[in-house]
Amino acid sequence: MIYTVTLNPSIDYIVEVDQVKLGSLNRMKRDLKLPGGKGINVSRVLNQLNVQNKAIGFLGGFTGRYIEDWLHEEGIASDFVSVSDDTRINIKLKAGEETEINGMGPVIRANEAEALLQKLANLQAGDIVIMSGSIPPSLGENFYNRLIGVCKQHGAEFVIDTTGQALQQALPLGPLLVKPNHHELAELFGVQISSKEDLITYGRKLLELGAKHVLVSMAGEGALFISENSLFRANAPAGKVKNSVGAGDSMIAGFVGTLSLTGDVLQAFRAGVASGSATAFSDDLADRELIEQLKPLIEISQL
Repeated sequence: MIYTVTLNPSIDYIVEVDQVKLGSLNRMKRDLKLPGGKGINVSRVLNQLNVQNKAIGFLGGFTGRYIEDWLHEEGIASDFVSVSDDTRINIKLKAGEETEINGMGPVIRANEAEALLQKLANLQAGDIVIMSGSIPPSLGENFYNRLIGVCKQHGAEFVIDTTGQALQQALPLGPLLVKPNHHELAELFGVQISSKEDLITYGRKLLELGAKHVLVSMAGEGALFISENSLFRANAPAGKVKNSVGAGDSMIAGFVGTLSLTGDVLQAFRAGVASGSATAFSDDLADRELIEQLKPLIEISQL
């Protein structure tokens, strides 16, 4: 079983206008409300790939019910902890360029945090827990470490997709996969990255620090896959980019979901790049049909 963990979900409220005039009335051309949060995105794409999974985390209020109802409609299993405060709303304002206004999210109380840890009490060897996104301040910076401790206790693998100190703390504990983009990789090591060779150098440092597999997304330049004995590059298929939100989450879903089904890292890499690209070419997240259309267009070369 694959579990996805979203500590600070949201409703992503996407608003399109011709232009924004501050201090004046602005009328929308189009709007769209979608369940948001990196782990939830992973669950939705895993569902498209017919990979069994369960979404967990924290949800509260009418906004939380909206997300839970959406997941239920899509046939995604979920087991969220109900919290006292409302789940946040994030605004994605599209007026030529995109402007994001993200909500703060609910305060998570100690008993609510403990309840989430208990959701993983039945983990077993072979399970994979995917932890994605930032940690709400009320949980403390080490909360992912507490979740990882539960994984280790039960022999389950974990994937972590976050940045900064939370990622640094997780690396020595042996994540199955990490997936930085080139900006996140540069920030993590406090360097400037200006070439593919730099990406490879610092991607390999993630292996030295404890990661088992590394995906480095390079937007329109494709992606790198780095493991102990392998180094591969995949191209990005041609297409019109409509959406940058969730492409990285979709790549994780494609890779981890396919790896769990086949055990083949190259099949997983191909599915990951296809899934990320399919989301980039869609208004919402990738669907199975487009992922399958893109897979034959992914060319993988060994470096």
